[in-house]
Amino acid sequence: MKNNILILSAGRRVELTQEFMDEVKKISANAKVFCTDLNPELSSACQIADGFFSVPRVTADNYIDTIEKICFEKNIGLVIPTIDTELELLSNVRERFSQQNIQVIISDLSFVSYCRDKRKTAQLFDLLNIDQPAMLDKRSLTFPCFCKPYDGSCSKGAIALFSEGELTPELINDPKNMFMELVPKTYSEYTIDGYYSKDGQLKCLVPRKRLEVRGGEVSKGVTRHNFVYDYLLERVSHLEGGRGCITFQLFVNEQDNKIKGLEINPRFGGGYPLSYAAGANFPKWLIQEFLFNQPIDFCDDWQPNTLMLRYDAKVITHDYQ
Repeated sequence: MKNNILILSAGRRVELTQEFMDEVKKISANAKVFCTDLNPELSSACQIADGFFSVPRVTADNYIDTIEKICFEKNIGLVIPTIDTELELLSNVRERFSQQNIQVIISDLSFVSYCRDKRKTAQLFDLLNIDQPAMLDKRSLTFPCFCKPYDGSCSKGAIALFSEGELTPELINDPKNMFMELVPKTYSEYTIDGYYSKDGQLKCLVPRKRLEVRGGEVSKGVTRHNFVYDYLLERVSHLEGGRGCITFQLFVNEQDNKIKGLEINPRFGGGYPLSYAAGANFPKWLIQEFLFNQPIDFCDDWQPNTLMLRYDAKVITHDYQ
């Protein structure tokens, strides 16, 4: 049986890697977790994994063939993507891998395409009846407003514009830029981790309030079981083509219970370890469902008000040349 796990583009995801290592060994003592990275010798997650592999860039023609070769050589049964740029590529080959008993945990391409193109994400929010910031025509902008690339991630290229004088030719002429209403600072940022089974059914939903963000990733956060949970639960209980971990990013006005949708990402978010610590055991469920074909029950017994305070830590190796 193929019971090893491969985490792609592992980078700094030490916590996620360790969580998969802990959970898979509870179920299958001899199972291993491997990681890939462009430069694994300089990846902290790769260094703590059971093994690692150097792979070409996601944009390289031989990227998928390289991943497939690793899966064959290392008896991989579960593949976990972690970065936005590989999602559509992996979704395209999910069935190809599945026919070889390798489960790539990725949503259907139709759903992934809604998430990767922020213009289509706006359409998806409409379909789900989730309010969102108003989209603006760049030919008749009002200020303040917010600009971001439609295919961006980790807040790269995102900028608030408070007057017409800040609107440079580069911003207005970039075909990838989209403009929207600037959400006021009275709104908090929430990321909500959802676990979706093979048939797109929601099995767990954990709202995380982002107390502090560094480099586009949460550094301080707390789980909340409040109106955000109820709001989403009735709207996203089923996502056609959804699969595995799907994260929703929302702006939330906690004074008047208003919500505005920002993004949907069909992968593990950088702050997922907080949900894991609160009892939402996505790695265990993925292993049970996709490796051992066990049904997953709906889970609502995770711990609200669980606080995460991140700090810098180190991974030391020796004899680096």
